Amino acid sequence: MTKPKVFVTRIIRDKGLDLVKEFCDAEIWTDELPPDRNTLLKKVRGMEGILCLLTDRIDAAVLDAAGSPLKVISNHAVGFDNIVVAEATARRIPVGNTPGILTDATADFAFALMLAAARRLTEAERYLRDGKWKTWGPSTLLGLDFVGRTLGLVGFGRIGRAMAKRANGFDLRVIYYDPACPAAPELNASPVDSLDALLGEADFVSIHTPLTEQTRHLVNRDFLAKMKPNAVLINTARGPIVNQQDLYEALKAGRIFAAALDVTDPEPLPPDSPLLTLENCLIAPHIASASAHTRDMMAYLAAQNLIAGLKGERLPHCVNPEVYDAR
Repeated sequence: MTKPKVFVTRIIRDKGLDLVKEFCDAEIWTDELPPDRNTLLKKVRGMEGILCLLTDRIDAAVLDAAGSPLKVISNHAVGFDNIVVAEATARRIPVGNTPGILTDATADFAFALMLAAARRLTEAERYLRDGKWKTWGPSTLLGLDFVGRTLGLVGFGRIGRAMAKRANGFDLRVIYYDPACPAAPELNASPVDSLDALLGEADFVSIHTPLTEQTRHLVNRDFLAKMKPNAVLINTARGPIVNQQDLYEALKAGRIFAAALDVTDPEPLPPDSPLLTLENCLIAPHIASASAHTRDMMAYLAAQNLIAGLKGERLPHCVNPEVYDAR
């Protein structure tokens, strides 16, 4: 029996890759860097399935290059802003993602970033390594307290809710702005009526929204001006949600206390980015979901979505289920 041909845009964890290899005739991109645009267009030709990463732009040109054999697109991520889903839907191609699996790992990391930025952890380590630590000082590297402070969550989906659970253990008051989500008294989290209200109350502002045209550069000069001067911004969602020039200016001027980012725009962040010159800006290389178990399960779910689509079955995790209604 002939196996379906698929293109996998990077080496994923064996828990998923082994399934793909067993069921499919898989061409796997083995370089550390993703395939460039021209290579991607060539590699997808005649493929029945694509297993891609958030670094791969899957748009009309890619779908045209793949042609009529293409049955499924499986994204190795919970977010899918790298895929023009409307184009796939118009061609009745289901698109899969990996929700739920990375919730705890991402919330853990977002909370770690918040703690590190508030207590100036990376700045303190550099201070020590640079030989600046001469003695204990009563005013050395003073940070922010947590008990009795307010955490404001912009977006209250799976990861936002997981952040609320963690915040309870630190005696943080939790508020959130997400018109699509009801009150969550079981999480000791209270909704606010507007984003402005959240920014005016929160000592820590953590971003948990998807990247859309409405949320692109949501965090801009106006947003930052409404934050408290001792507030901390945390972003583990998507880089383009933050206008980085506006953030740089706010941090440089001391209009907010600090920022901690796991995502940037672009990725990787250029070495000459002005954000890298700031002591009060902590930046990680997009590793919030980077635990072995989480990445294993992301690979497994991505493989399950791919194989289901190739079999003509409903994807376990489909972001455009309307494709099934159209059949």
